[in-house]
Amino acid sequence: MQKGATWFITNPNAGQAELRDRLHADVRLDAHVVEASGESDCREKTREAIEAGAVRIVPVGGDGTINEVVNAMLSSGRDIELGIVPVGTGNDLARTLDIPLELDGAVAVLEEGRVARIDAFSLESQGRLVYGVNVSAGGFSGQVDNNMSSELKSTWGSLAYIFGAAASLPDMENYRLKLQWDEGPQEEIDALNIIIANGRTVGGGRRVAPMAHPSDGLLDVIIVERGSVPRIAEVAARLMAGNWTESELVSHRRVKSLRVESEPPMWFNVDGDLVTDRSVYFKVLPSVLTVVVGPGYSPVPDVEPSA
Repeated sequence: MQKGATWFITNPNAGQAELRDRLHADVRLDAHVVEASGESDCREKTREAIEAGAVRIVPVGGDGTINEVVNAMLSSGRDIELGIVPVGTGNDLARTLDIPLELDGAVAVLEEGRVARIDAFSLESQGRLVYGVNVSAGGFSGQVDNNMSSELKSTWGSLAYIFGAAASLPDMENYRLKLQWDEGPQEEIDALNIIIANGRTVGGGRRVAPMAHPSDGLLDVIIVERGSVPRIAEVAARLMAGNWTESELVSHRRVKSLRVESEPPMWFNVDGDLVTDRSVYFKVLPSVLTVVVGPGYSPVPDVEPSA
């Protein structure tokens, strides 16, 4: 094992041969490439890298692979640089950090070595603690996508999301949420969806939290309230345009912590992976990660935060 190396943690579908060829003569990275058998094995390989004295760990995959590596890193208590080679489907954290979505560009960013400190967050539920770095979502998030065929997308383009929202509405749950912001008094609200964001996009670039600042020590919370078919269609259209927080059905708050109880139970995912449908407690973890970022990265969003 190589002490002090950059460790690349790949999954079986990450194009490992191409990556090895790219890194073969690159002495600047002092690269050590290992393959995980799947996302869950990424944690074990990350722990091996940490114990071997890695100075930088680079998940090669999508947001789920990154999440597994981040969970192992944060659980270790060690301050190790996180790099990213985004070869997944959504690659949303990479988009926020301005990391190119192709191999040569991503490796070039690693070679340049520009870093920033960013926040992460924790989700606690029934004694289980999970870390996230991009977005957690609960509610109808996946239902619109499930109602959009490839034919619908190719025929209608961005308008497909309007039809998808309309088709989803009859099956959407209306959740009664009990929310406690920053340990304050509990509030109740009827909602379809709630998003807790540190990054700015999900689903391959949809700007669910365009105002998010990944290193401000706050989480951006976006809530979508229930509405009629035309109004939900309008929300979906605004989501595609990147300005859905301007809808009257969408509210935005910025907090350090949030407790959520829901009736009926609401499923939450973290960075795309389903975690729980029980009561949850979110907490921001300020500046806990050192990450390699692209040349155009700015923690300051290009839109004004909502009030």
